[in-house]
Amino acid sequence: MPETRWTPSAMTSQAGQLAVVTGATSGIGYEAALALAGAGAELVLAARNVAKAERAMASIRRRHPSARLSAYPLDTARIASVRAFGERWRSEGRPVDILLLNAGIASVPRREETEDGFERQLGTNYLGHFALTGLLLPFVPRRPTSRIVPVASLAHRSGRIHFDDLQLQRPYGPQKAYRQSKLAMLMFGLELDRRLRAAGAPIRSIPVHPGVARTDVVRRGDRAGPIQRIAGHAIFSVIGQSAADGALPLLYAATAPEAEGGAYYGPDGIWELRGHPTRADIAAQAQDIAAAEQLWSVSETLTGIACTI
Repeated sequence: MPETRWTPSAMTSQAGQLAVVTGATSGIGYEAALALAGAGAELVLAARNVAKAERAMASIRRRHPSARLSAYPLDTARIASVRAFGERWRSEGRPVDILLLNAGIASVPRREETEDGFERQLGTNYLGHFALTGLLLPFVPRRPTSRIVPVASLAHRSGRIHFDDLQLQRPYGPQKAYRQSKLAMLMFGLELDRRLRAAGAPIRSIPVHPGVARTDVVRRGDRAGPIQRIAGHAIFSVIGQSAADGALPLLYAATAPEAEGGAYYGPDGIWELRGHPTRADIAAQAQDIAAAEQLWSVSETLTGIACTI
């Protein structure tokens, strides 16, 4: 736990570090990329919409003219896109010092499937990131400054992994699906760190959550209807914090020397809704090691990609 309230001003120089950030075109992903660029890191913005990524890069360069930035196409909802990203990375052979697994959607009102047959929120928020990690892990240097940061959510607390109906065919619920996907991200981050430590690898896997941040994803979702948009705007405008503040746990986990592998960080305010990075509460179901191992195995089978330490 940070002894004082951590802010980006405490961030050490990230010169020489290369960070891959998914979902960096807006919201907390953009704010994390902006701060990392300001600290000297080289950034790869992995985005479904490359045009939006290029606009994000232009915005970052207005603040940090010397920033080293690239945009690579990546749609975590499509395993073919994840594989293409991994193949490009393999051909370039560059190290990945920081991997921020942030891209996500929410509030999909009716059940949808990805082209791989996954429930869309599970596929986008979790399975695509699991596969991406499996493909990039060989390029993550084995040192304590190397970080993998899966972005989970407060919503994990009421989530369940429905192993008997992982794709939620009976019945589907928008929040049920979102909670499952974010619980899966947290369980994956914790299990990844356990496996790294068992293998003697100093890489740190540090899951985080942003509290309640005013971003497009939580405010209106990817396909939210008008009632959801109005309700979301009203709720988050009252209790939410800025995207820049929501990005603080991501930046802390990605850069702070004292951030611990296998810990879970979020805001320090009431109910973890907002504030500065500190240790966050982990629901009991997220600490079920047997379930985490089962989820890992199922994820490898579904994606066809092994995540091997």
